[in-house]
Amino acid sequence: MADNNLIATFSIIAYDPVSEELGVAVQSKFLAVGSMVPWARAGVGAVATQAWGNTSFGPRALDLLEKGKSPQEAVNILIEADQGAEFRQLAVINAEGKAAAYTGSNCSDWAGEIIAENYSVQGNILVNEKTLQAMADSFENSKGPLADRLVKSLRAGQFAGGDKRGRQAAALFVVKEGRGIGGFDDRYIDLRVDDHPRPIEELARLLKLFYQQRDN
Repeated sequence: MADNNLIATFSIIAYDPVSEELGVAVQSKFLAVGSMVPWARAGVGAVATQAWGNTSFGPRALDLLEKGKSPQEAVNILIEADQGAEFRQLAVINAEGKAAAYTGSNCSDWAGEIIAENYSVQGNILVNEKTLQAMADSFENSKGPLADRLVKSLRAGQFAGGDKRGRQAAALFVVKEGRGIGGFDDRYIDLRVDDHPRPIEELARLLKLFYQQRDN
């Protein structure tokens, strides 16, 4: 597999049982990572597909969840049918806060995941496992809107080590039924930083602007 297809990154997928929002946040040394890793569907679930990411996993996993499959069943079905499975990293969460994740044995070190109630954090080519633990701790100990907690989790991961190759892009995707612009769809927050020396901070700035615009 070509190195330019490697989406070395760290991400978090999560569900907020109070607001019923589902979201994904991601940071990577990979141009426009937001166009590939995060997927979500209101009332259904959220997905992160990375490493040598198979972008078909996003919509296919959401379809499986919508048909009643559990996150673990969705992961198993997709991985078992994929010849490149050992190079993939995949995480899936449903609208009940149940999550499952998979890290292939050929994902570059450090690679792994932490799965807990209402969220999962995962990454590959990380400085060390402290990146994910910091992300998990941040999410569990933070309060407020889901989007804010997701960005805080990314910040914590970056501070703890982050992507071994550096920083370039970040994205935040949150869905909630009827919360899109004009109420016509479910895309509540869809912000992307495609190329920036401090992508998480730029993402936080865009989120602040989003709140200001929506409040006016």
